[in-house]
Amino acid sequence: MTRTRVLAALVMAPAAIAAVLLLPTAWLMLLSALLCLLALWEWTRLVEIEDSLARYVLLACNLALMVALVWGSRSAQTSALPLFEAIAVLGVAWWLLALLWLLHYDFASGTSGNARVFKLIAGTAAVVPAWCALALIHRQAPNGPFWLLLSLLLVWSADSGAYFAGRRFGGRWFGGRKLAPRVSPNKTIEGLLGGFALSAIVAVAGAQLLHVPTQKMPAVIGVALATVAFSVVGDLFESLLKRHSGVKDSGTLIPGHGGILDRVDSLLAALPVFAIGKAWFGF
Repeated sequence: MTRTRVLAALVMAPAAIAAVLLLPTAWLMLLSALLCLLALWEWTRLVEIEDSLARYVLLACNLALMVALVWGSRSAQTSALPLFEAIAVLGVAWWLLALLWLLHYDFASGTSGNARVFKLIAGTAAVVPAWCALALIHRQAPNGPFWLLLSLLLVWSADSGAYFAGRRFGGRWFGGRKLAPRVSPNKTIEGLLGGFALSAIVAVAGAQLLHVPTQKMPAVIGVALATVAFSVVGDLFESLLKRHSGVKDSGTLIPGHGGILDRVDSLLAALPVFAIGKAWFGF
């Protein structure tokens, strides 16, 4: 399984980097919309929607929302995307609510109609703002693709840093306390700190390569750490859904990795934070 996982990662990572750096924003939005819809398909599985027709209808509604956002943002007078920016802000607000949800593990844990409605709304609130944020970051001249790549690297490095720090130091510094034992028993506080540390290093290196002024470096680091913190919330929230539905992975599409949602759960929460933070501090 480990070998399969590594081989899949060696294929996915270069493909993702090539898409970010080489594709025009419009084509990247189209490709990412497809991935978002696949993730939403898996989300409906976690919500235990068994009827295929209902799942297709739900996907069609989300696709229609994406199309409406693109159509509503068309303008010959400005290159700004105010609707996308507003949705990204709402995405950040949603993930703050998701943090409260994590603190109340049993909320909407059943299979009642209300529980499913809450989780389906959560799916749209997670996926669509991330898609909007991706577009906002990528299309910003002159280095949008490189900033988007940096946001991906922050999440990936945080994941790697958490893994290795957790294996090396997990349970040693905080009396064996886990980060979220009911949601994800293997995550440690030491691992979280390791992820923060490595992502901060990546943020500084990336900012220097992108010629960010020295006075804005603290803002870059702060946004990077906030991005990583939210990425952890995204990962934990998907773990919560999987525990509620009693499954290990969201799908089986990626060998050794599970489903699409398993690979993008952290990014769903991270991208809106990075996009809004970058715009707010102007770097």
